[in-house]
Amino acid sequence: MLSIAVSSGKGGVGKTSFVINLACLLAELNKKVIIFDADLGLANVDIMLGIAPKFDVRHVLNGDLTLKDIIYHTEYKFDLIPAGSGVSELTQLSPAQKVQLKSQLEAALKPYDILLFDLSAGISDNVLFFNQLAEERILICTTEPTSLADAYAILKVSYQKLRLSNFNVVVNMVKSDEEAKQIYRRLLYVVERFLPELRLDYLGAIPYDECVKRAIKSQIPFTKLCPDSMVSKKLREVVFKVLQFKKRKDSLAQFLDRFVSNF
Repeated sequence: MLSIAVSSGKGGVGKTSFVINLACLLAELNKKVIIFDADLGLANVDIMLGIAPKFDVRHVLNGDLTLKDIIYHTEYKFDLIPAGSGVSELTQLSPAQKVQLKSQLEAALKPYDILLFDLSAGISDNVLFFNQLAEERILICTTEPTSLADAYAILKVSYQKLRLSNFNVVVNMVKSDEEAKQIYRRLLYVVERFLPELRLDYLGAIPYDECVKRAIKSQIPFTKLCPDSMVSKKLREVVFKVLQFKKRKDSLAQFLDRFVSNF
């Protein structure tokens, strides 16, 4: 199973929309995909999909249900582990709860090819934890200076605290591919100067498109609302690069071992 954490330095850069539509396109390619809504304080994957799951992570942490019990099957052929609001217990589990959660993860994730973590914005402990847990990391930024500065903050803290040394960059809401590559080069320049041990790969550019706004308002993935739009076509290019990650994927057992050891 391939696990991917998707993060951003600041909110409003299109991270959750990226995750949802990435899952849609992977599912179209017959990959078994599940999203773990890891924005435990302000979960919104369900809102963007226009759904209202009856259960979420809180019911697991309370011992009422297992992770497998709360999995929500969307109409877009990917599944979702929903998160509630204000759930802080995930980073405060006892050793017994860790073992219990590990066994639940094994049962819940066994059918899937790809696990996507939709992280909260910023550099909270949850963001660092899930970035460390995942095998691959995608960092979303835009052309805004604040987005670039906050993206570098994630890279800096992740490396200094956890020695995470590989990230993939997607530049969102751009006017052209060249604009996106300029942003990547600016970020890469700072990384090579101050974090030379960190590897920063360019994964792709997603253009600005009014279709994305319409899709969010309609609570429909833009790859479904506007499948032939340029934004959908460019995301498909990213998908094919993501599929190359699988050449170096680890096993489900290794993933579960990291889950326990990283608390």
